[in-house]
Amino acid sequence: MYTTNPYNAYKQNTVKMASKEQLLLMLVDGAVKYTKIAKLAIEQKDIAKAHKELTRVQDIFTELMSTLDRNAGETAENLLNLYEFIKTQLAQANIKKDVKIIDETLPIIEEIRDMWHEVNKKAKGL
Repeated sequence: MYTTNPYNAYKQNTVKMASKEQLLLMLVDGAVKYTKIAKLAIEQKDIAKAHKELTRVQDIFTELMSTLDRNAGETAENLLNLYEFIKTQLAQANIKKDVKIIDETLPIIEEIRDMWHEVNKKAKGL
């Protein structure tokens, strides 16, 4: 039977078929998207949704941290520290339900997203 939602099946197949680079870009795009959703949820006093989205973004950064090549030297160490900083900020935003912390952290997350998209373009020779 066709009980599976076609959109969810498509999303699952997209993730399963994606390269490492595409997965990384999906993660950083998701981090921006879910941070914005969390901010809106806090503004709308939807505490459960804000918590869900902020922990989702923290999980994304945990995943990004786990995939860093620790042998890549100072760059990897700097990224690790930056990802840890973001996770800490998001945890504080979640505990306090503080939009100001998100407003301070979101531009950093967007810069990371933009950086990885630029790295991907350069790797493809675009």
